[in-house]
Amino acid sequence: MPLNRERIRGLCFDVDGTLSDTDDLYVKKFEPFFRPFRPILSKRDSQYAARRFVMWAEAPGNALIGVPDRLGLDDELMAIAEWLNKRRMRPRKDYLLIEGVREMLEALRPHYPMTVVSARDDHSTRAFLDQFGLTPFFKEIVTAVTARHAKPYPDPIYYAAEKMGIKPEECLMIGDTPVDIRAGRSAKAQTVGVLCGFGEEDELKKLGADIVLPTTADLTNILLPK
Repeated sequence: MPLNRERIRGLCFDVDGTLSDTDDLYVKKFEPFFRPFRPILSKRDSQYAARRFVMWAEAPGNALIGVPDRLGLDDELMAIAEWLNKRRMRPRKDYLLIEGVREMLEALRPHYPMTVVSARDDHSTRAFLDQFGLTPFFKEIVTAVTARHAKPYPDPIYYAAEKMGIKPEECLMIGDTPVDIRAGRSAKAQTVGVLCGFGEEDELKKLGADIVLPTTADLTNILLPK
């Protein structure tokens, strides 16, 4: 179904792969782990497997490609996932902002209330936003612990909609992973998939994304056409 702009009254943004490019740093770190298993990986290559693993570690609701079962490495991968999540709890100074995001937020702020709806912990989410001075753009920061259930449940979007003073179905959920699209659709919100993170166009469309964009910055052209 095409995106219905007239229905949109508020925006919900994921962080990793949508606003922040940080996770590519972890992909580079874990990619060598998968290299020895290239012959039995059913999807592309070791870099692809590493990206899917980091996506899963970010939010377990994301579908992993089945690597642990096939390789018999459940314990090893779970240990890495635990390390990754603990590391994300620590203060960092190397967050990366996706190109064009600040300009997009500045352009959209006069027209829409905006919230963050992230699967990250509260501390690291706010640390990223503060590093780039993005916090003032958002009416509410919704993280993994804000609502009763995190994405892919609709609860975070319900919470964000309430804070923006609108109905959930009037929200537009913008994110790069299946979890974001599932959460949006569960809340009856419209959804935008972006390809600057971990999701792929085919899977995001298959899950029902109303539109898929190359990058989050392209949202300006969709919501504020010239």
